[in-house]
Amino acid sequence: QVQLVESGGGLVQPGGSLRLSCAASGSIFSINAMGWYRQAPGKQRESVASITSGGGTNYADSVRGRFTISRDNAKNTVYLQMNSLKPEDTADYYCNAVLLSRARPYPYEYWGQGTQVTVSS
Repeated sequence: QVQLVESGGGLVQPGGSLRLSCAASGSIFSINAMGWYRQAPGKQRESVASITSGGGTNYADSVRGRFTISRDNAKNTVYLQMNSLKPEDTADYYCNAVLLSRARPYPYEYWGQGTQVTVSS
């Protein structure tokens, strides 16, 4: 059974920082891309940032220059460092990973349960 567990969300003032973590566990053979999505109340889920197994990154225009995605392949963990946070960054943040595990003979997309980020004074 593969699980993605996020941590690090919370309440922060505008201009502040948070670091999200997401650890994948289970019978994992390899992890391809990992990423972060977010969903604000009343809005669709959107991609925030992604990172390939080789370290290539991609960011949404709204967060480029403020957020940094990274991963520790030895720990099957992806991070999202969020700086200069704005009220419009308030959302539930979800971790995503495409990985090969014992559960399926092909890469499959898994999601975490989400962690809430609130940016407010």
